[in-house]
Amino acid sequence: MAKNLVIVESPAKAKTLKKFLGSTYKIEASIGHVRDLPKSELGVNVENDYEPRYITIRGKGEVLQKLRREVKSADRVYLATDPDREGEAISWHLMTALKLDSKNTSRVTFNEITKNAVKKSIKEARDIDMHLVDAQQARRVLDRIVGYKISPLLWKKVKKGLSAGRVQSVALKLICDREEEIETFVPEEYWTVEVRLKQNRKEFTAHYTAGDNGKKELKTKEDVDALLKAAKGGKKFTVSEVNRGTRSRRPPAPFTTSTLQQEGSRLLGYATNKTMLVAQQLYEGVDIKGEGTVGLVTYIRTDSMRIADEAFDAVKSYITENVGAEYAAAEKSQHRARGRSQDAHEAIRPTDVTRTPDKVKDSLSKEQLRLYTLIWERFVASQMMPALYDTLTVKIAAGTAVFRSSGSVLKFDGYLAVYRKNEQTDKDVNIPPLEVGDEPAFVRFDPQQHFTQPPPRYSEASLVKTMEELGIGRPSTYAATIGNILYRNYVTKESKAFYPTELGDLINEIMEDNFEDIVNVDFTANMEESLDKVETGEVEWKSIVRAFYPPFESRIKEAEEKIGDITIQDEVTEHICQNCGRNMVIKMGRFGKFLACPGFPDCRNTMPLYEEAGVDCPNCGGKVQIRKTKKGRKYFCCEHNAREGDDCDFMSWNLPTKEKCPNCNSYMTVKGRRTKQAVCTNQECGFRKEYVDEE
Repeated sequence: MAKNLVIVESPAKAKTLKKFLGSTYKIEASIGHVRDLPKSELGVNVENDYEPRYITIRGKGEVLQKLRREVKSADRVYLATDPDREGEAISWHLMTALKLDSKNTSRVTFNEITKNAVKKSIKEARDIDMHLVDAQQARRVLDRIVGYKISPLLWKKVKKGLSAGRVQSVALKLICDREEEIETFVPEEYWTVEVRLKQNRKEFTAHYTAGDNGKKELKTKEDVDALLKAAKGGKKFTVSEVNRGTRSRRPPAPFTTSTLQQEGSRLLGYATNKTMLVAQQLYEGVDIKGEGTVGLVTYIRTDSMRIADEAFDAVKSYITENVGAEYAAAEKSQHRARGRSQDAHEAIRPTDVTRTPDKVKDSLSKEQLRLYTLIWERFVASQMMPALYDTLTVKIAAGTAVFRSSGSVLKFDGYLAVYRKNEQTDKDVNIPPLEVGDEPAFVRFDPQQHFTQPPPRYSEASLVKTMEELGIGRPSTYAATIGNILYRNYVTKESKAFYPTELGDLINEIMEDNFEDIVNVDFTANMEESLDKVETGEVEWKSIVRAFYPPFESRIKEAEEKIGDITIQDEVTEHICQNCGRNMVIKMGRFGKFLACPGFPDCRNTMPLYEEAGVDCPNCGGKVQIRKTKKGRKYFCCEHNAREGDDCDFMSWNLPTKEKCPNCNSYMTVKGRRTKQAVCTNQECGFRKEYVDEE
């Protein structure tokens, strides 16, 4: 009969552990959290030193009853939830809810779910780390206070069902600020000049790099004409400097949670939550033919780039035997983590490097195999030698102008032998073996006009990277944060890029006007530092809440007075309900405004609302309407667009203005959110001026 009870979160992890622990161990799953703050109220007693009130989560009563029965028949209980703050908190909640005796209750953690790791963890069982629990409690209480205090104001100002989170509000602000940058961006003209030359019947390209005064910028066509004149029309080019050398390219670091999410998005096209879901499956265990259920990767929530000595020894042997001894790094590669790495766990790696993707491909789903392959190749490559390139750089003088040509040829592929297909690599660029004094023959000049581009919109990968660099949230929270703002329809995603919706702009505006501290990047990053100090025992968790709440409460009261008792009345329209004949009213829904019958619930008729933008179509003179894409992104089009019998194709992402461009008579649009400008849509014209809303 089982004398030891092991409690984990998920049935998948329980299945894997059963393979490694004998018949004296009974393994049960709590299926996630069992206790939390109540949904119906704040759940934090601000009068009693911010004491949280936890209750059993609805639906978990039967789970706890079953666990209590198992506890009674067990001599010892092992709490084996995930090895992070949240996992530690779940173990503490289980201990409290099950009324476990600390004398026969132990905490065990598995960085990887393998036979050796599991048995070692059982031997090294410890008490619950209350510093980790308190760090999680502080985060939960702070997030609850922010969410439950600000959300009612959003309900009053906008509509029911909206929310404002401590981290999600900052992520939304990043996306809105980037959109502002794009809309107010002023393109600047610049030119590049290449020259095609020939040496020993082999053509190559050189790029203009400097003139007699050292300046490199070519802003206008006049600058280019002056350059070509200074180069004396290409009559004579002389090699003035030759540099030969070797360039090395270091292998990438093994994955952290953040970089795995970024590369999962960039290379596999996975959303962050999908990457984490599949990675969790690989960590908890997959049924492998001939082996049974086994965990394929180490714990997937980490910001450390460190790997264990045993893991390095194993991968070094694998590389030596299967790729070549010259490819294996002599010593463990050291990679420095960004910012405040907690280094609690190893980097994400395979639990057994000899378990190659090819060996397990028949046991994994398509998504699991693609992600496991990415993790396996990245880990192996991280402990290989750098790639080496032979380089040749030459400077070529033509009159007072200087041109530069460079080439590189892969000499030793190093880690690229494993990771080449997943990483952008330099192509071999061969240029002739030039020497100082050589005079290559002129073929032609190739001047090209360019315009500077605005910063790109955030993708999931770049948003995660920015949040990590700024210290916003933690790797384990990125997927949930992005999922939240998408679910609330604050942002929409088109072609992998995030766009703020009309609703998102409105929420961000309210947050910036009334809760500047909450959406301040530095404030949020400093809060993460404070939570780290709770984890290390430097700071008592309630002291953070005590410092935060009083000024926050004052801001809430100020915002309530500022917002007042504003209610959004339903605006009656001239549109008649086809079902009951009432005048339909304008309602605000998740995807913006729509027409609804005021006779609800007796009449449930609704219609899309096409608001008029107040300007005429620049193509046909019809009314310009405000519409939304299926994903909620606002655009402007003619009332005759896509209507039967009509053929006006006018459409713009920006509001057209009433006046035409004074330079070229093209129509202009409004760009910018805070500082608005009227911008000519003719890129060659580029006219812009301050926009004043006549209303």
